Amino acid sequence: MKPLGLHEIRSAFLDYFEQNEHLALPSFSLVPQGDKSLLLIGAGMAPMKKFFTGEAEPPAHRVCTSQKCIRTGDIENVGKTDRHATFFEMLGNFSFGDYFKREAIHWAWGFLTDVLEIDPNLLWATVYLDDDEAYAIWNEEIGLPKERIVRLGKDDNFWELAVGPSGPCSEIYFDRGEKHGCGDPDCKPGCDCDRYIEVWNLVFTQFDKDEEGEYHPLSNPNIDTGMGLERIASVLQEANNIFEIDAIHAILEDICAMADYEYGTDKKKDESVRVITDHIRAITFMISDSIVPSNEGRGYVERRLTRRAAKHGRNLGIEGAFLYKLSESVIDSWKVQYKELDDNREVIARVIKREEERFLKTLETGMSLLDEEIEKLNKEGKKELSGAEAFKLYDTYGFPVDLTQEILAESGFTLDEAGFEKEMEAQKVRAREARDDSDEIGWSSASSFELNDVDEAIEFVGYETTEVTEAALLHILAKGEEVEQLGAGEKGLFYLTPTPFYGESGGQIGDTGFIIADGFKIRVEDTQKTKTGHIYAVGTVEEGIAAAGKVDAVVDKKRREKIRRNHSVTHLLHKALKDQLGDHVNQAGSYVGPDFMRFDFTHYEGVSDADLRAVEEAVNDAIFKSMPVKTEILSYDEAKDAGAVGLFEDKYGDEVRVVSMGDYSKELCGGTHVDNTAQIGLFKILSESGISAGVRRVETVTGPAVYELLNRSMGVNKKIAGLLKVTDDVIIDKLVQHLDKEKGLEKELSKLHADMAKSKMAEEVGDVESIAGIHVIRGHFTDVAVEDLRNMAEKLRDKENALIVLSTVSGGKVNFVCASPKNLIEKGFKAGDIVREVAKIAGGGGGGRPDMATAGAKDAAKVEEAMARVKDIINAIGN
Repeated sequence: MKPLGLHEIRSAFLDYFEQNEHLALPSFSLVPQGDKSLLLIGAGMAPMKKFFTGEAEPPAHRVCTSQKCIRTGDIENVGKTDRHATFFEMLGNFSFGDYFKREAIHWAWGFLTDVLEIDPNLLWATVYLDDDEAYAIWNEEIGLPKERIVRLGKDDNFWELAVGPSGPCSEIYFDRGEKHGCGDPDCKPGCDCDRYIEVWNLVFTQFDKDEEGEYHPLSNPNIDTGMGLERIASVLQEANNIFEIDAIHAILEDICAMADYEYGTDKKKDESVRVITDHIRAITFMISDSIVPSNEGRGYVERRLTRRAAKHGRNLGIEGAFLYKLSESVIDSWKVQYKELDDNREVIARVIKREEERFLKTLETGMSLLDEEIEKLNKEGKKELSGAEAFKLYDTYGFPVDLTQEILAESGFTLDEAGFEKEMEAQKVRAREARDDSDEIGWSSASSFELNDVDEAIEFVGYETTEVTEAALLHILAKGEEVEQLGAGEKGLFYLTPTPFYGESGGQIGDTGFIIADGFKIRVEDTQKTKTGHIYAVGTVEEGIAAAGKVDAVVDKKRREKIRRNHSVTHLLHKALKDQLGDHVNQAGSYVGPDFMRFDFTHYEGVSDADLRAVEEAVNDAIFKSMPVKTEILSYDEAKDAGAVGLFEDKYGDEVRVVSMGDYSKELCGGTHVDNTAQIGLFKILSESGISAGVRRVETVTGPAVYELLNRSMGVNKKIAGLLKVTDDVIIDKLVQHLDKEKGLEKELSKLHADMAKSKMAEEVGDVESIAGIHVIRGHFTDVAVEDLRNMAEKLRDKENALIVLSTVSGGKVNFVCASPKNLIEKGFKAGDIVREVAKIAGGGGGGRPDMATAGAKDAAKVEEAMARVKDIINAIGN
């Protein structure tokens, strides 16, 4: 066998199939494009399903790839076994109606035996039971002996979906030798032992399965093959598992160096090393493909992997955040094939570090509380943690339930999963009951009357005009029922066609205005859409009696113009954010109203002032360039080919509306927009904040609202200048002088308070006691800050060489401080352990370093008891 490295094998595979007239495509993103059935790409053929089904035209009829994949179905087994992994690469060659079985088999055999130089005598093949054609090719053309060709049934050698393309498979196995076998002389592929390892699967897609389960021959059969890169590397390198492969083992060694640990000396630590080795590759590649940590979907998978790896780092004794450093090893190695890793190096490190640091804070609190629960279970002789306790850890402290389960399992305990789910459901019920769903039209439900029932369509003409004469008012609804007429002062829903009123959607709020006819006038207060997309106006009859018939409809044009400016600027802002922060930025929601615009986007950390200024400048520059705004209707595929940014793909139909702003921005959008970016006038960011993990929000204003903002700001400046009795140009200098003076006075006052507190503490601190043969000083205080308590404990410890235990009740809060000198720590008198036990008596908990520790508690009435029992706690340690 040719001793090739992981990256060399990948290169050799792609080169080989390029020489055989295949187009070598770069790996598709881990994020499925236009496929709502998949959360992440988990197989080499997954991104090309549309090529196989005929929904899309492939770039070539012969294709080869090395596809990055993520699978998390067996995440709990990663690290425990030698073969489970979350991230892997799948080598594959594909034919879309071009070549078929003969070529696929010959090329696979040629690559394995000629290029990789694997001994043909060590290779076996399996075929589907009835696939005589594949059997003959293996036997008569390749020359594989009949005894090394195994026929397997449908469960093993037939690939199919519920409906659609399907076909038999042929697998190639490598014989690892008798030492890996079960001892059965008839052992062969299909046996459960470890002797034969599958290295390549060839799928012959030759049928189309219908809903009745009938298989119809395809006019253009396809080929889909897959070979795990890591698996074939382990064969060539004679590695026992994927963690011994050159490139992957290099990461493992980096982890061991960080942990100062020798791999192979401790089973549990080896497991932690393997978990981190696997997960860091997955994490690095996911973030490079714009998947940032969140609490749902792909972001949750990434978060789970990061937190699981961080927890195992703690098991190895690695202090602080370390995964972000480890990602450098992955990037440096894999950038040979995946250039985007190197391009996104800084972003990857920042995202990992931020998530890791956030989790370490959660982990510290959660682990402490979980340790207490495990200790309690031990004392009570129980083996299962209640769902209520697990939910408390999750809901109150943010401790992931899957991590709770994993830690419990490590200690021999289980979780009451049913109880946890019950608590989760109860929380959802509470949230629904607490949510205020009332709004202006809460008393009336449009869904109780669907226009599809009467076969009438609503034509929207609001893109072209804000006024319509002689529209037809078709239906009036009041309190969920259709009515013939509606009197003055009464509210209702009004369906008219054609309508100039824009129904709320895509973040843009609905139009307002008037519906007018002879004898009545309706003030339109909002415009909405039914679930089937029919537009209706929400309004109040101001004059007369409203009834179906001919009406004039007039949109509040001034309000619409403000909305148009704010909607158009979302497109410019989206592009500017991507340019400044990276391609991982995507819109995550918006509110487009007349007074301001709110834009939510995916990003892993707060945006710096410098970046916000750069984004603001870029948007205003696009406005000042007076770029024309063009809209066109295209097929979805045409829009994507044109480079349009498509968000929330499942909301789009076969035809989409594409809005272009010069050469700067092109997005799919159904909203109303300005005709030229210059009409936006001016753009200003008001604020930037985080609304959830991985999602940021900016609030902005445009046009007249910016002018009003400037006027208000100038008015405030003028008022401040008057109060300070200075001119506008020196306001800042004068304010700095005042603030410096105030800080000086506060410092003096603080020092005075501290001196008084220290004097009082010196008077109230107890005498040196002898407990369990050591010197101890105890003292209780009122309204003394914890920091002052710590300082006092430290000084007393060093001066008296004694164990110090102090307490304070300040502002209703209880705190304990313990300090221990080095010579007592060596005897087992650790400050963290002692202060934790003391605080428990007063309903608290905490801990810290052996030499200095603090703890909080809830019950001030039990502080005296807690301080009195310090003696018992110390005696227990001493004995």
